[in-house]
Amino acid sequence: MTKVPVQTDSLEEVLERGNYVTAEDVKKAKEYSAGHGGAPLTEYLLAEGLLTKRLLGQALSESFHLPYADLDVRPPHRDLVGKINETVAKKYNLLLTEEGAREVTVATDGPAAEGLPEVLEKTFPGKKINLAYAPKEEITPFFKAYEEPLVMRIIEAIGGGARVAPEIIKQVFNDALTRHTSDIHFEPQEDEVVVRFRIDGVLAVVGKLPKETYENILTRIKIQARLRIDEHFAAQDGAIRFAGADGKVVDMRVSVVPTLDGETVAIRILLSYVKSLTLEELGLADKNRGVISEVSQRPFGMILVTGPTGSGKTTTLYSIIKTLNDETINITTIEDPVEYKIPRVNQIQVNPATNLTFAKGLRSIVRQDPNIILVGEIRDLETAEIAVNAALTGHLLLSTFHANDAATTIPRLLNMGVEPFMLASTLELIVAQRLVRKICPSCRASFPVKGAEVAKKLPGGEQYFAGAKNFYRGKGCSVCSGTGYQGRTAIFELIRVTPAMRELILSNPSVHQVEELARREGAVTMFEDGVDKVLNGVTSFEELVRVALPPVTVKEVKSKK
Repeated sequence: MTKVPVQTDSLEEVLERGNYVTAEDVKKAKEYSAGHGGAPLTEYLLAEGLLTKRLLGQALSESFHLPYADLDVRPPHRDLVGKINETVAKKYNLLLTEEGAREVTVATDGPAAEGLPEVLEKTFPGKKINLAYAPKEEITPFFKAYEEPLVMRIIEAIGGGARVAPEIIKQVFNDALTRHTSDIHFEPQEDEVVVRFRIDGVLAVVGKLPKETYENILTRIKIQARLRIDEHFAAQDGAIRFAGADGKVVDMRVSVVPTLDGETVAIRILLSYVKSLTLEELGLADKNRGVISEVSQRPFGMILVTGPTGSGKTTTLYSIIKTLNDETINITTIEDPVEYKIPRVNQIQVNPATNLTFAKGLRSIVRQDPNIILVGEIRDLETAEIAVNAALTGHLLLSTFHANDAATTIPRLLNMGVEPFMLASTLELIVAQRLVRKICPSCRASFPVKGAEVAKKLPGGEQYFAGAKNFYRGKGCSVCSGTGYQGRTAIFELIRVTPAMRELILSNPSVHQVEELARREGAVTMFEDGVDKVLNGVTSFEELVRVALPPVTVKEVKSKK
Protein backbone atom coordinates (compact mmCIF):
# COMPACT_ATOMS: atom_id res chain seq x y z
CA MET A 1 0.00 0.00 0.00
CA THR A 2 1.20 3.52 -0.74
CA LYS A 3 2.85 5.19 2.19
CA VAL A 4 1.77 8.78 2.66
CA PRO A 5 4.39 10.87 4.45
CA VAL A 6 3.27 12.55 7.64
CA GLN A 7 4.15 16.20 8.19
CA THR A 8 7.01 16.00 10.68
CA ASP A 9 8.49 19.47 10.22
CA SER A 10 6.61 22.64 11.01
CA LEU A 11 6.37 25.22 8.26
CA GLU A 12 8.13 27.72 10.51
CA GLU A 13 11.15 25.39 10.81
CA VAL A 14 11.28 24.81 7.09
CA LEU A 15 11.08 28.51 6.26
CA GLU A 16 14.00 29.34 8.53
CA ARG A 17 16.09 26.27 7.73
CA GLY A 18 15.71 26.77 4.01
CA ASN A 19 16.48 30.50 4.21
CA TYR A 20 13.12 31.33 2.69
CA VAL A 21 12.81 34.14 5.25
CA THR A 22 14.93 35.44 8.12
CA ALA A 23 14.37 34.79 11.83
CA GLU A 24 13.45 38.46 12.14
CA ASP A 25 10.76 38.03 9.47
CA VAL A 26 9.31 35.08 11.39
CA LYS A 27 9.32 37.11 14.60
CA LYS A 28 7.37 39.93 12.96
CA ALA A 29 4.97 37.40 11.43
CA LYS A 30 4.27 35.96 14.89
CA GLU A 31 3.60 39.44 16.27
CA TYR A 32 1.20 40.06 13.40
CA SER A 33 -0.53 36.74 14.05
CA ALA A 34 -0.94 37.51 17.75
CA GLY A 35 -2.46 40.88 16.96
CA HIS A 36 -4.85 39.53 14.30
CA GLY A 37 -6.65 36.73 16.06
CA GLY A 38 -4.11 34.00 15.32
CA ALA A 39 -3.88 34.65 11.57
CA PRO A 40 -1.46 32.30 9.74
CA LEU A 41 2.16 33.44 9.65
CA THR A 42 2.08 33.16 5.88
CA GLU A 43 -0.59 35.86 5.65
CA TYR A 44 1.91 38.44 6.88
CA LEU A 45 4.86 37.06 4.88
CA LEU A 46 2.87 37.09 1.62
CA ALA A 47 1.33 40.53 2.25
CA GLU A 48 4.74 42.07 2.91
CA GLY A 49 6.27 40.48 -0.18
CA LEU A 50 8.74 38.49 1.94
CA LEU A 51 7.47 35.25 0.43
CA THR A 52 5.90 34.43 -2.93
CA LYS A 53 3.17 31.84 -3.43
CA ARG A 54 5.59 29.69 -5.40
CA LEU A 55 8.22 29.78 -2.64
CA LEU A 56 5.51 29.03 -0.09
CA GLY A 57 4.48 26.00 -2.13
CA GLN A 58 8.06 24.78 -2.23
CA ALA A 59 8.41 25.24 1.51
CA LEU A 60 5.19 23.32 2.17
CA SER A 61 6.38 20.48 -0.06
CA GLU A 62 9.57 20.31 2.02
CA SER A 63 7.55 20.14 5.24
CA PHE A 64 5.78 17.07 3.80
CA HIS A 65 9.09 15.65 2.48
CA LEU A 66 7.63 15.65 -1.03
CA PRO A 67 8.75 17.09 -4.37
CA TYR A 68 7.06 20.30 -5.45
CA ALA A 69 4.79 20.01 -8.50
CA ASP A 70 5.29 23.28 -10.37
CA LEU A 71 2.10 23.30 -12.42
CA ASP A 72 3.03 26.61 -14.07
CA VAL A 73 6.14 25.13 -15.64
CA ARG A 74 4.83 21.60 -16.25
CA PRO A 75 1.04 21.60 -16.44
CA PRO A 76 -0.55 18.15 -16.90
CA HIS A 77 -2.19 17.29 -20.19
CA ARG A 78 -5.97 17.72 -20.13
CA ASP A 79 -6.46 13.97 -20.84
CA LEU A 80 -4.68 13.03 -17.60
CA VAL A 81 -7.05 15.06 -15.42
CA GLY A 82 -10.09 12.95 -16.20
CA LYS A 83 -8.42 9.69 -15.20
CA ILE A 84 -9.18 10.34 -11.53
CA ASN A 85 -12.86 10.19 -10.58
CA GLU A 86 -14.21 13.75 -10.35
CA THR A 87 -15.72 13.32 -6.89
CA VAL A 88 -12.51 11.81 -5.53
CA ALA A 89 -10.32 14.42 -7.24
CA LYS A 90 -12.27 17.33 -5.79
CA LYS A 91 -12.56 15.77 -2.32
CA TYR A 92 -8.80 15.24 -1.97
CA ASN A 93 -7.63 17.92 -4.46
CA LEU A 94 -5.89 15.30 -6.59
CA LEU A 95 -4.31 15.95 -9.96
CA LEU A 96 -2.65 13.28 -12.10
CA THR A 97 0.43 14.98 -13.53
CA GLU A 98 2.34 12.05 -15.06
CA GLU A 99 1.48 8.50 -16.04
CA GLY A 100 3.74 5.67 -17.14
CA ALA A 101 3.31 1.95 -17.63
CA ARG A 102 4.35 1.14 -14.06
CA GLU A 103 4.02 4.34 -12.05
CA VAL A 104 2.10 7.58 -11.77
CA THR A 105 2.67 10.96 -10.16
CA VAL A 106 -0.23 12.62 -8.35
CA ALA A 107 -0.18 16.17 -6.98
CA THR A 108 -2.24 17.20 -3.96
CA ASP A 109 -2.33 19.88 -1.28
CA GLY A 110 -3.29 17.34 1.41
CA PRO A 111 -0.93 14.35 1.23
CA ALA A 112 -1.70 13.32 4.83
CA ALA A 113 -5.47 13.22 4.32
CA GLU A 114 -7.20 10.26 5.92
CA GLY A 115 -8.11 7.50 3.48
CA LEU A 116 -5.95 8.86 0.67
CA PRO A 117 -3.68 5.76 0.35
CA GLU A 118 -6.65 3.45 -0.15
CA VAL A 119 -8.22 5.79 -2.72
CA LEU A 120 -5.01 5.99 -4.75
CA GLU A 121 -4.48 2.21 -4.64
CA LYS A 122 -8.02 1.69 -5.93
CA THR A 123 -7.60 4.31 -8.66
CA PHE A 124 -4.22 3.04 -9.89
CA PRO A 125 -4.09 -0.68 -8.99
CA GLY A 126 -0.69 -2.32 -9.35
CA LYS A 127 1.17 0.92 -10.04
CA LYS A 128 3.77 2.72 -7.98
CA ILE A 129 2.26 6.00 -6.80
CA ASN A 130 4.48 9.04 -6.38
CA LEU A 131 2.99 11.95 -4.48
CA ALA A 132 3.91 15.59 -5.04
CA TYR A 133 2.73 18.77 -3.37
CA ALA A 134 0.92 21.61 -5.14
CA PRO A 135 -1.18 24.45 -3.67
CA LYS A 136 -4.94 24.12 -3.92
CA GLU A 137 -5.31 27.31 -5.98
CA GLU A 138 -3.02 25.85 -8.64
CA ILE A 139 -4.80 22.48 -8.76
CA THR A 140 -8.45 23.53 -8.97
CA PRO A 141 -8.28 25.39 -12.34
CA PHE A 142 -7.49 22.05 -13.99
CA PHE A 143 -10.82 20.66 -12.79
CA LYS A 144 -12.40 22.48 -15.75
CA ALA A 145 -11.67 19.26 -17.65
CA TYR A 146 -14.47 17.54 -15.69
CA GLU A 147 -17.17 19.73 -17.16
CA GLU A 148 -19.77 17.59 -18.85
CA PRO A 149 -19.65 17.79 -22.64
CA LEU A 150 -21.88 20.54 -24.01
CA VAL A 151 -23.97 18.48 -26.40
CA MET A 152 -24.83 15.76 -23.88
CA ARG A 153 -25.98 18.42 -21.40
CA ILE A 154 -28.32 19.80 -24.04
CA ILE A 155 -29.72 16.39 -24.98
CA GLU A 156 -30.31 15.46 -21.35
CA ALA A 157 -32.07 18.78 -20.76
CA ILE A 158 -34.42 18.75 -23.74
CA GLY A 159 -34.36 15.16 -24.97
CA GLY A 160 -33.89 13.82 -28.49
CA GLY A 161 -35.99 13.55 -31.60
CA ALA A 162 -36.59 15.66 -34.68
CA ARG A 163 -38.66 18.29 -32.90
CA VAL A 164 -35.73 19.43 -30.72
CA ALA A 165 -33.02 19.38 -33.42
CA PRO A 166 -33.38 23.16 -34.03
CA GLU A 167 -32.97 23.81 -30.29
CA ILE A 168 -29.85 21.63 -30.09
CA ILE A 169 -28.31 23.41 -33.10
CA LYS A 170 -29.16 26.80 -31.61
CA GLN A 171 -27.52 25.90 -28.30
CA VAL A 172 -24.39 24.53 -30.02
CA PHE A 173 -24.06 27.65 -32.19
CA ASN A 174 -24.53 30.00 -29.23
CA ASP A 175 -21.97 28.11 -27.16
CA ALA A 176 -19.53 28.25 -30.08
CA LEU A 177 -19.93 32.02 -30.29
CA THR A 178 -19.49 32.42 -26.53
CA ARG A 179 -16.20 30.49 -26.72
CA HIS A 180 -14.97 32.53 -29.72
CA THR A 181 -14.93 29.41 -31.89
CA SER A 182 -13.80 29.68 -35.51
CA ASP A 183 -15.05 26.26 -36.70
CA ILE A 184 -17.65 23.70 -35.58
CA HIS A 185 -17.15 20.05 -36.57
CA PHE A 186 -19.72 17.25 -36.51
CA GLU A 187 -17.72 14.05 -37.15
CA PRO A 188 -19.52 10.68 -37.40
CA GLN A 189 -17.72 7.66 -35.94
CA GLU A 190 -18.83 4.05 -36.01
CA ASP A 191 -21.17 4.30 -33.00
CA GLU A 192 -21.44 8.02 -32.24
CA VAL A 193 -20.85 11.51 -33.57
CA VAL A 194 -18.08 13.66 -32.09
CA VAL A 195 -18.65 17.43 -31.85
CA ARG A 196 -15.51 19.58 -31.82
CA PHE A 197 -14.84 23.32 -31.66
CA ARG A 198 -11.72 24.96 -33.06
CA ILE A 199 -10.76 27.60 -30.51
CA ASP A 200 -7.68 29.75 -31.10
CA GLY A 201 -6.58 27.35 -33.84
CA VAL A 202 -6.79 24.16 -31.75
CA LEU A 203 -9.61 21.59 -31.94
CA ALA A 204 -11.25 20.42 -28.71
CA VAL A 205 -14.00 17.83 -28.18
CA VAL A 206 -17.07 19.46 -26.63
CA GLY A 207 -19.49 16.57 -26.79
CA LYS A 208 -20.76 13.41 -28.45
CA LEU A 209 -24.08 12.65 -30.10
CA PRO A 210 -26.01 9.41 -30.55
CA LYS A 211 -26.25 8.69 -34.26
CA GLU A 212 -30.05 8.63 -34.19
CA THR A 213 -30.07 12.19 -32.82
CA TYR A 214 -27.47 13.35 -35.35
CA GLU A 215 -29.61 12.35 -38.33
CA ASN A 216 -32.22 14.94 -37.39
CA ILE A 217 -29.56 17.59 -36.69
CA LEU A 218 -27.86 16.93 -40.05
CA THR A 219 -31.15 17.32 -41.90
CA ARG A 220 -31.89 20.57 -40.11
CA ILE A 221 -28.44 22.00 -40.89
CA LYS A 222 -28.90 21.11 -44.57
CA ILE A 223 -32.27 22.88 -44.63
CA GLN A 224 -30.81 26.01 -43.04
CA ALA A 225 -27.86 25.99 -45.46
CA ARG A 226 -30.19 25.41 -48.45
CA LEU A 227 -28.64 22.08 -49.36
CA ARG A 228 -30.29 18.96 -50.74
CA ILE A 229 -31.50 16.77 -47.87
CA ASP A 230 -31.84 13.72 -50.14
CA GLU A 231 -28.16 13.85 -51.23
CA HIS A 232 -25.89 11.68 -49.06
CA PHE A 233 -23.06 10.69 -51.41
CA ALA A 234 -21.75 14.01 -52.76
CA ALA A 235 -20.03 16.99 -51.15
CA GLN A 236 -22.20 20.08 -50.70
CA ASP A 237 -21.43 23.68 -49.71
CA GLY A 238 -23.84 26.22 -48.32
CA ALA A 239 -24.27 29.12 -45.92
CA ILE A 240 -26.26 29.93 -42.79
CA ARG A 241 -27.06 33.33 -41.30
CA PHE A 242 -27.51 32.88 -37.56
CA ALA A 243 -28.79 35.36 -34.98
CA GLY A 244 -26.90 34.80 -31.74
CA ALA A 245 -28.22 35.12 -28.20
CA ASP A 246 -26.99 38.72 -28.10
CA GLY A 247 -28.96 39.57 -31.23
CA LYS A 248 -25.93 39.91 -33.49
CA VAL A 249 -26.17 38.21 -36.87
CA VAL A 250 -23.28 35.93 -37.83
CA ASP A 251 -22.58 34.37 -41.23
CA MET A 252 -21.49 30.74 -41.37
CA ARG A 253 -20.02 28.69 -44.22
CA VAL A 254 -21.21 25.08 -44.25
CA SER A 255 -19.42 22.12 -45.84
CA VAL A 256 -20.97 18.64 -45.86
CA VAL A 257 -18.82 15.71 -47.03
CA PRO A 258 -19.73 11.99 -47.07
CA THR A 259 -17.42 9.57 -45.22
CA LEU A 260 -17.53 5.83 -44.49
CA ASP A 261 -19.32 6.46 -41.17
CA GLY A 262 -21.70 9.17 -42.35
CA GLU A 263 -21.73 12.80 -43.48
CA THR A 264 -19.33 15.15 -41.71
CA VAL A 265 -20.23 18.80 -41.28
CA ALA A 266 -17.65 21.58 -40.97
CA ILE A 267 -18.99 25.06 -40.22
CA ARG A 268 -16.75 28.12 -40.48
CA ILE A 269 -17.97 31.04 -38.36
CA LEU A 270 -17.24 34.34 -40.08
CA LEU A 271 -16.80 36.70 -37.17
CA SER A 272 -17.58 40.27 -38.20
CA TYR A 273 -14.88 41.83 -35.98
CA VAL A 274 -12.20 40.47 -38.34
CA LYS A 275 -13.05 42.96 -41.08
CA SER A 276 -12.49 45.86 -38.68
CA LEU A 277 -9.00 44.81 -37.58
CA THR A 278 -6.28 47.36 -38.24
CA LEU A 279 -2.65 46.69 -39.14
CA GLU A 280 -1.72 47.59 -35.56
CA GLU A 281 -4.04 44.90 -34.16
CA LEU A 282 -2.66 42.12 -36.37
CA GLY A 283 0.53 41.82 -34.35
CA LEU A 284 2.85 43.52 -36.84
CA ALA A 285 6.06 45.00 -35.46
CA ASP A 286 6.40 48.74 -36.04
CA LYS A 287 9.01 48.26 -38.78
CA ASN A 288 6.91 45.72 -40.68
CA ARG A 289 3.78 47.83 -40.34
CA GLY A 290 5.65 50.77 -41.80
CA VAL A 291 6.82 48.72 -44.78
CA ILE A 292 3.31 47.47 -45.57
CA SER A 293 1.83 50.96 -45.23
CA GLU A 294 4.46 52.44 -47.53
CA VAL A 295 4.24 49.78 -50.26
CA SER A 296 0.43 49.72 -50.24
CA GLN A 297 0.38 53.45 -51.06
CA ARG A 298 2.03 52.81 -54.43
CA PRO A 299 -0.18 53.23 -57.50
CA PHE A 300 0.77 49.87 -59.04
CA GLY A 301 2.59 46.65 -58.28
CA MET A 302 1.81 43.38 -56.51
CA ILE A 303 1.65 42.48 -52.81
CA LEU A 304 1.36 38.78 -51.96
CA VAL A 305 0.42 37.32 -48.56
CA THR A 306 1.48 33.69 -48.13
CA GLY A 307 0.84 30.95 -45.62
CA PRO A 308 -1.18 27.76 -45.14
CA THR A 309 -4.97 27.60 -44.91
CA GLY A 310 -6.23 29.27 -41.75
CA SER A 311 -3.18 31.45 -41.19
CA GLY A 312 -5.07 34.74 -41.39
CA LYS A 313 -4.05 35.80 -44.93
CA THR A 314 -7.49 37.18 -45.84
CA THR A 315 -7.65 39.13 -42.58
CA THR A 316 -4.33 40.79 -43.40
CA LEU A 317 -5.50 41.72 -46.91
CA TYR A 318 -8.75 43.17 -45.56
CA SER A 319 -6.77 45.23 -43.05
CA ILE A 320 -4.66 46.66 -45.87
CA ILE A 321 -7.76 47.47 -47.89
CA LYS A 322 -9.30 49.20 -44.89
CA THR A 323 -6.37 51.65 -44.77
CA LEU A 324 -6.77 52.42 -48.50
CA ASN A 325 -10.55 52.49 -48.77
CA ASP A 326 -11.99 55.94 -49.49
CA GLU A 327 -14.37 57.57 -51.97
CA THR A 328 -11.61 58.56 -54.41
CA ILE A 329 -10.47 54.97 -55.08
CA ASN A 330 -12.19 52.08 -56.87
CA ILE A 331 -11.46 48.79 -55.10
CA THR A 332 -12.72 45.54 -56.62
CA THR A 333 -12.23 42.02 -55.30
CA ILE A 334 -12.83 38.49 -56.53
CA GLU A 335 -13.00 35.94 -53.76
CA ASP A 336 -13.91 32.31 -53.09
CA PRO A 337 -16.03 32.91 -51.11
CA VAL A 338 -16.62 36.53 -50.12
CA GLU A 339 -16.11 36.24 -46.36
CA TYR A 340 -16.90 39.77 -45.15
CA LYS A 341 -18.81 42.59 -46.82
CA ILE A 342 -16.76 45.79 -46.94
CA PRO A 343 -18.47 49.17 -47.55
CA ARG A 344 -17.57 50.93 -50.84
CA VAL A 345 -15.78 47.83 -52.17
CA ASN A 346 -17.09 45.93 -55.21
CA GLN A 347 -16.87 42.27 -54.22
CA ILE A 348 -17.31 39.42 -56.69
CA GLN A 349 -17.70 35.78 -55.65
CA VAL A 350 -16.25 32.93 -57.68
CA ASN A 351 -19.04 30.74 -59.08
CA PRO A 352 -17.99 27.49 -60.83
CA ALA A 353 -21.63 26.86 -61.86
CA THR A 354 -21.51 29.91 -64.16
CA ASN A 355 -17.85 29.41 -65.07
CA LEU A 356 -16.87 32.53 -63.12
CA THR A 357 -13.33 31.57 -62.10
CA PHE A 358 -10.55 33.70 -60.63
CA ALA A 359 -9.00 34.07 -64.08
CA LYS A 360 -12.22 34.99 -65.90
CA GLY A 361 -13.35 37.30 -63.12
CA LEU A 362 -9.98 39.02 -63.07
CA ARG A 363 -10.14 39.67 -66.83
CA SER A 364 -13.51 41.40 -66.31
CA ILE A 365 -12.33 43.38 -63.28
CA VAL A 366 -9.51 44.99 -65.27
CA ARG A 367 -12.15 46.49 -67.57
CA GLN A 368 -14.04 47.99 -64.59
CA ASP A 369 -11.56 50.86 -64.12
CA PRO A 370 -10.24 49.73 -60.71
CA ASN A 371 -7.38 51.33 -58.79
CA ILE A 372 -6.89 48.37 -56.47
CA ILE A 373 -7.67 44.72 -57.18
CA LEU A 374 -7.85 41.95 -54.60
CA VAL A 375 -7.67 38.38 -55.90
CA GLY A 376 -8.61 35.87 -53.23
CA GLU A 377 -5.92 33.40 -54.29
CA ILE A 378 -3.47 32.78 -57.11
CA ARG A 379 -4.02 29.08 -57.80
CA ASP A 380 -2.79 28.53 -61.35
CA LEU A 381 -0.62 29.98 -64.13
CA GLU A 382 -3.53 31.65 -65.94
CA THR A 383 -4.56 33.62 -62.84
CA ALA A 384 -0.92 34.44 -62.05
CA GLU A 385 -0.25 35.81 -65.55
CA ILE A 386 -3.39 37.98 -65.55
CA ALA A 387 -2.52 39.26 -62.06
CA VAL A 388 1.01 40.15 -63.12
CA ASN A 389 -0.27 41.93 -66.22
CA ALA A 390 -2.80 43.87 -64.14
CA ALA A 391 -0.04 45.00 -61.79
CA LEU A 392 2.08 45.97 -64.77
CA THR A 393 -0.64 48.13 -66.32
CA GLY A 394 -1.22 50.56 -63.49
CA HIS A 395 -3.10 48.62 -60.79
CA LEU A 396 -2.17 47.75 -57.23
CA LEU A 397 -2.90 44.06 -56.96
CA LEU A 398 -3.25 42.19 -53.65
CA SER A 399 -3.53 38.41 -53.43
CA THR A 400 -2.73 35.31 -51.40
CA PHE A 401 -0.49 32.43 -52.38
CA HIS A 402 0.15 29.08 -50.71
CA ALA A 403 3.80 28.86 -49.68
CA ASN A 404 5.55 27.84 -46.47
CA ASP A 405 7.50 31.08 -46.17
CA ALA A 406 8.21 34.31 -48.01
CA ALA A 407 11.37 33.09 -49.77
CA THR A 408 9.60 30.07 -51.28
CA THR A 409 7.07 32.29 -53.07
CA ILE A 410 9.39 33.58 -55.79
CA PRO A 411 10.75 30.18 -56.98
CA ARG A 412 7.24 28.68 -56.86
CA LEU A 413 5.78 31.42 -59.08
CA LEU A 414 8.68 31.02 -61.52
CA ASN A 415 8.25 27.24 -61.58
CA MET A 416 4.55 27.77 -62.20
CA GLY A 417 5.53 29.48 -65.45
CA VAL A 418 5.48 33.22 -64.69
CA GLU A 419 8.14 35.00 -66.77
CA PRO A 420 11.06 36.20 -64.59
CA PHE A 421 11.15 39.69 -66.12
CA MET A 422 7.37 40.11 -65.56
CA LEU A 423 7.61 39.03 -61.93
CA ALA A 424 10.67 41.22 -61.31
CA SER A 425 8.84 44.22 -62.78
CA THR A 426 5.66 43.88 -60.69
CA LEU A 427 6.31 42.14 -57.37
CA GLU A 428 6.77 44.68 -54.55
CA LEU A 429 6.29 42.82 -51.27
CA ILE A 430 5.83 39.30 -49.91
CA VAL A 431 4.25 38.86 -46.47
CA ALA A 432 4.38 35.38 -44.87
CA GLN A 433 2.51 34.66 -41.67
CA ARG A 434 1.32 32.08 -39.13
CA LEU A 435 -1.11 32.39 -36.23
CA VAL A 436 -0.07 31.72 -32.63
CA ARG A 437 -2.23 31.64 -29.53
CA LYS A 438 -1.89 34.54 -27.11
CA ILE A 439 -1.30 33.88 -23.43
CA CYS A 440 -4.40 34.61 -21.36
CA PRO A 441 -3.78 37.98 -19.64
CA SER A 442 -5.90 36.95 -16.66
CA CYS A 443 -3.62 34.07 -15.61
CA ARG A 444 -0.28 34.87 -17.24
CA ALA A 445 2.71 34.00 -15.05
CA SER A 446 6.46 34.11 -15.58
CA PHE A 447 8.95 31.33 -14.82
CA PRO A 448 12.73 31.04 -15.17
CA VAL A 449 14.20 30.01 -18.51
CA LYS A 450 16.02 26.67 -18.36
CA GLY A 451 18.56 26.32 -21.16
CA ALA A 452 18.48 22.51 -21.07
CA GLU A 453 14.71 22.43 -21.62
CA VAL A 454 14.96 24.93 -24.50
CA ALA A 455 17.68 22.83 -26.16
CA LYS A 456 15.62 19.65 -25.70
CA LYS A 457 12.47 21.08 -27.27
CA LEU A 458 14.30 23.15 -29.90
CA PRO A 459 17.71 21.66 -30.80
CA GLY A 460 19.95 24.36 -32.23
CA GLY A 461 17.55 27.17 -31.40
CA GLU A 462 18.57 27.96 -27.84
CA GLN A 463 20.86 30.75 -29.05
CA TYR A 464 17.77 32.81 -29.88
CA PHE A 465 16.98 32.96 -26.16
CA ALA A 466 20.52 33.61 -24.89
CA GLY A 467 20.32 36.10 -22.04
CA ALA A 468 16.57 35.62 -21.54
CA LYS A 469 15.66 35.24 -17.87
CA ASN A 470 11.93 34.51 -18.01
CA PHE A 471 9.34 32.85 -20.21
CA TYR A 472 5.59 33.24 -19.76
CA ARG A 473 2.70 30.83 -19.67
CA GLY A 474 -1.00 30.93 -18.80
CA LYS A 475 -1.82 28.98 -15.65
CA GLY A 476 -5.38 28.28 -16.79
CA CYS A 477 -8.41 30.07 -15.37
CA SER A 478 -12.15 30.53 -15.86
CA VAL A 479 -11.55 33.27 -18.44
CA CYS A 480 -9.60 30.95 -20.79
CA SER A 481 -11.47 27.75 -19.82
CA GLY A 482 -8.31 26.35 -18.29
CA THR A 483 -6.28 26.44 -21.51
CA GLY A 484 -3.91 29.28 -20.57
CA TYR A 485 -4.56 30.96 -23.93
CA GLN A 486 -7.06 33.54 -25.14
CA GLY A 487 -7.18 34.83 -28.70
CA ARG A 488 -4.54 34.72 -31.40
CA THR A 489 -1.99 36.97 -33.01
CA ALA A 490 0.26 36.52 -36.03
CA ILE A 491 3.99 36.15 -36.53
CA PHE A 492 5.29 37.63 -39.76
CA GLU A 493 8.19 37.76 -42.15
CA LEU A 494 8.46 40.28 -44.96
CA ILE A 495 10.58 40.27 -48.09
CA ARG A 496 10.66 43.62 -49.85
CA VAL A 497 11.59 43.45 -53.53
CA THR A 498 14.59 45.76 -53.78
CA PRO A 499 16.63 46.46 -56.94
CA ALA A 500 19.02 43.68 -55.88
CA MET A 501 16.12 41.26 -55.42
CA ARG A 502 14.71 42.18 -58.85
CA GLU A 503 18.10 41.40 -60.37
CA LEU A 504 18.13 38.05 -58.57
CA ILE A 505 14.62 37.15 -59.79
CA LEU A 506 15.83 37.50 -63.39
CA SER A 507 18.32 34.68 -62.76
CA ASN A 508 15.58 32.19 -61.72
CA PRO A 509 16.95 31.81 -58.17
CA SER A 510 16.63 28.98 -55.67
CA VAL A 511 14.87 29.37 -52.31
CA HIS A 512 18.27 29.47 -50.59
CA GLN A 513 19.48 32.32 -52.80
CA VAL A 514 16.35 34.36 -52.08
CA GLU A 515 16.70 33.71 -48.34
CA GLU A 516 20.37 34.65 -48.37
CA LEU A 517 19.79 37.99 -50.09
CA ALA A 518 16.74 38.80 -47.93
CA ARG A 519 18.77 38.16 -44.77
CA ARG A 520 21.60 40.37 -45.99
CA GLU A 521 19.06 43.12 -46.57
CA GLY A 522 17.74 42.84 -43.02
CA ALA A 523 14.73 40.54 -43.34
CA VAL A 524 13.53 38.93 -40.10
CA THR A 525 12.10 35.40 -40.18
CA MET A 526 8.73 34.40 -38.75
CA PHE A 527 10.52 32.47 -36.03
CA GLU A 528 12.54 35.51 -34.98
CA ASP A 529 9.38 37.63 -34.95
CA GLY A 530 7.88 34.93 -32.72
CA VAL A 531 10.91 35.03 -30.40
CA ASP A 532 10.18 38.70 -29.71
CA LYS A 533 6.57 37.83 -28.86
CA VAL A 534 7.74 35.04 -26.52
CA LEU A 535 10.16 37.33 -24.69
CA ASN A 536 7.48 40.03 -24.39
CA GLY A 537 4.96 37.60 -22.92
CA VAL A 538 2.55 37.71 -25.87
CA THR A 539 2.78 33.97 -26.59
CA SER A 540 4.52 30.99 -25.04
CA PHE A 541 7.73 29.25 -26.03
CA GLU A 542 5.78 26.00 -26.54
CA GLU A 543 3.31 27.71 -28.86
CA LEU A 544 6.09 29.18 -30.99
CA VAL A 545 7.78 25.77 -31.33
CA ARG A 546 4.39 24.26 -32.31
CA VAL A 547 3.85 26.77 -35.10
CA ALA A 548 7.29 27.72 -36.46
CA LEU A 549 10.86 26.47 -36.66
CA PRO A 550 14.10 28.46 -36.75
CA PRO A 551 15.89 28.91 -40.08
CA VAL A 552 17.98 26.01 -41.34
CA THR A 553 21.04 28.26 -41.10
CA VAL A 554 20.42 28.82 -37.41
CA LYS A 555 24.14 28.79 -36.50
CA GLU A 556 24.81 31.63 -38.91
CA VAL A 557 22.17 33.85 -37.35
CA LYS A 558 22.98 36.33 -34.61
CA SER A 559 21.68 35.36 -31.19
CA LYS A 560 18.49 37.04 -30.02
CA LYS A 561 19.17 38.71 -26.71
